[in-house]
Amino acid sequence: MDLSKIIKIATICALCIGFVLVIWLIHDAKAISYLSHDSKACINCHVMNTQYATWQHSSHARDAQCVDCHLPSDNFIDKYIAKAKDGLHHSIAFTFHQYTDSIKISEDGARRVQQNCISCHPRQSSTIVNNADINHSNEDTKKEYCWRCHRDVPHGRVRGLSSAPNNLGVKEILK
Repeated sequence: MDLSKIIKIATICALCIGFVLVIWLIHDAKAISYLSHDSKACINCHVMNTQYATWQHSSHARDAQCVDCHLPSDNFIDKYIAKAKDGLHHSIAFTFHQYTDSIKISEDGARRVQQNCISCHPRQSSTIVNNADINHSNEDTKKEYCWRCHRDVPHGRVRGLSSAPNNLGVKEILK
């Protein structure tokens, strides 16, 4: 058998093994679930159990999924660009253990959530803007996000293990 034939066979074998590993990784990471609108996809990683459990018991759980607040709602392309960017960031953080138990939203994520608060609650937002001098008396508070005052709305009053004591076992299966 000549060398070129061996190289071709080795290349084909390597590509097949790589393909199988990619398929296994996609399956094991439940990667397809992240394309959905289902909030259960957010608890594929145990780090999000507290956020999911507190959201489940909030007033927003009736009407909004995680993506309704945390991703752009203006168009399809922006939504999936944000999903890809956040997904890459989360994958790197979880793979290399660069996260802490206290998850903090990024500036970009905070901006998206703020825009969604305003678009979902236009009447309340316009009232606050009209009464800005009364409700927000100094420049620092005018720049605040809605959840600085309404922090118990999306994820409950306390965000920790004590707010959802049984959340360590939270695992729901996507259908």
